[in-house]
Amino acid sequence: MASKDINNQSADELNQHLLDLRKEQFNLRMQKGSGQLTQPHQLRRVRRDIARTKFVLGSKK
Repeated sequence: MASKDINNQSADELNQHLLDLRKEQFNLRMQKGSGQLTQPHQLRRVRRDIARTKFVLGSKK
């Protein structure tokens, strides 16, 4: 998700988005552990999206 899209969301929406990203990160880690991960670049994308979301959440407080 682009950073300008994240900036336009409310705190509740950001918290829900963060929860979804954490679930996706968990699923990707499980796929990596079992050797089923076909797109390893997705781990990096999710990790950066989590950081972006947490940064915006922190700045809104």
